[in-house]
Amino acid sequence: MNVYDFDGTIYYPNCTVSFLIWCMVRHPSLCFTYAPKTAVYMLLYKLGKIPKYKAIHRLFTFLGKIDDFDVQIEKFWDKHEKRISSWYLARKKPDDLIISASPECIIAPIAERLGVNYMASEYDREYNVFLNNLMYAKEKSRYIIDHGFPVIDNFYSDSLSDMPIALCAEKAFLVTDKARKVTDWPEPDEKTMKKVRREIDTGTDLHLG
Repeated sequence: MNVYDFDGTIYYPNCTVSFLIWCMVRHPSLCFTYAPKTAVYMLLYKLGKIPKYKAIHRLFTFLGKIDDFDVQIEKFWDKHEKRISSWYLARKKPDDLIISASPECIIAPIAERLGVNYMASEYDREYNVFLNNLMYAKEKSRYIIDHGFPVIDNFYSDSLSDMPIALCAEKAFLVTDKARKVTDWPEPDEKTMKKVRREIDTGTDLHLG
C-alpha cells in the first residue's frame, strides 16, 4: 500500500484554502461574516497567542456557512481536479491511501473521483466541531497503527512534520517544487529533526506558517 499526504504533495497549494477562496468569490458575504475574525485568529496564532488547533478550527468554520456546499464542492473539483500532480496520476493504484489534515468533506469527493482510499480530519459543518483529532503529524501514524499497522510500501509528503508516518514506511519520499519534484526522504539526523520540530510548531504544511 502506498500512502500520500494531499496538500502540497499531490495537490498544490492547499485544497482548504483554495475552496475557501472559491466560496468567498461566490458568497461575498463571507468577506464580512467570516474573514475579519479569522484574520484576527491567524494573527494571534502567528504571534504565538493561541494554539494551532484553535486557528485551524477557526479556518474551518466557513464550511458551515455555505448553504449550497454539496453543489459548490463538486463544481470546485470539476475545475481544480486538474491540479492533481501528473507524477501521482502516473503511479496511482486502487489501494492508495490519501491521509490529510484538510476536512473530510473536501477530501472525500476528490478521493472518490480518483478511486482511492482516504482519511482526513472529521469536521461537523453543522455544529462547527471536530469529530476526531486533527489528522496532522503524529495523528497520521496513530491512525495507521489503530488500523492494524498495514505495510506501507511508499509514503509521500511535502512536509517534514510527517516524519512519524515516514518512519512507518518501507520507503518515504519528500515532495517539493509545488508538488512537482519527488526526492528521497532525508535521514532523521539532528539537523533534520530540528526542521521537523519547527514545521510541527509552525504548521507549515497547513499554510499557517
